Amino acid sequence: MTQPSQLHCACGQVHLQVEGAPIVSAECCCTSCRTAGTRLQSLPLARQVLGTNGTTRFVLYRKDRVRFLEGTGQLKEFRLTPEAKTRRVVASCCNTPIFLEFESGHWLSLYGSLWPTGTLPRLEMRTMTGDLPAGVVLSDDVPNYKTHSGFFFVKLLGAWLRMGFRSPKLTFINGALQA
Repeated sequence: MTQPSQLHCACGQVHLQVEGAPIVSAECCCTSCRTAGTRLQSLPLARQVLGTNGTTRFVLYRKDRVRFLEGTGQLKEFRLTPEAKTRRVVASCCNTPIFLEFESGHWLSLYGSLWPTGTLPRLEMRTMTGDLPAGVVLSDDVPNYKTHSGFFFVKLLGAWLRMGFRSPKLTFINGALQA
């Protein structure tokens, strides 16, 4: 599978470029991602965020390997609560979720819906499966971790080490999105 280096929002106003291999390609099953996904995909023109089991597909990249080429004026943040340590950033032109960012994090969790059909990097794991409602049955095609696994943290730490323990700040997000 060939991974594109350029991705864009649904209407094409926001363009970004990814460089190199991702840190990890995962589905998150946490309550926050399911709650945010439900709210974001209910916005006008929004793409589907949640998978069939309520999972959110992400491809994690080092911040220094993601470049925003066009449309940063369209990017708005969405937080589940004002004190949330995570923000989801959405292209307000078409309500396309672009990424999730952890406060002070060195990576971006890019939404899987940005990849054209057939080009999304192979799924490596599911995290936070312990948060799923009773009765949800997941495939065993990849490891299904109840929380964040040691493997997940080793991948993040390795990426941070290769970045020289830097955590670049994204200062171009323009206001908040109400969802």
